[in-house]
Amino acid sequence: MNEIERVGTVDREATVSLLTDATSQGYLDTDEFGTRTAAAYSARTRQDLQTLTADLPRDWVRRRAAAQRRDRNRAAARLGMRIHLAAYLAGSVLMIGIWLAVGIAAGAWYPWPVWPILGWGLGLIGHVVPVKRAITPH
Repeated sequence: MNEIERVGTVDREATVSLLTDATSQGYLDTDEFGTRTAAAYSARTRQDLQTLTADLPRDWVRRRAAAQRRDRNRAAARLGMRIHLAAYLAGSVLMIGIWLAVGIAAGAWYPWPVWPILGWGLGLIGHVVPVKRAITPH
């Protein structure tokens, strides 16, 4: 049985983005772009959208998709580093606050937070350095 797959706004927007990039690369002229964009926004099925991009060079479409995946992966890696850094800073501030409270209340001033902060900091460096190397364009 041949099932018709309906599309939503996200699918239409992805097709328009592809058409926009194809126009900027010279694969479509502005008249074709306008016609195909209007058709993309009124498309109801996956087949409707596929016909709008069927004549675009497959190699270019694959390279574009690979570049978009790479960009998404880099953004996710940067977000992961930011979250790790924020957790490290928050944990460090918390430990220093506890150390100060204990020092004031009990007079115990041994600087114990240095050890977990140092250990966690090494872990953070072990996360950030390889990720930075991987996401930095060569």
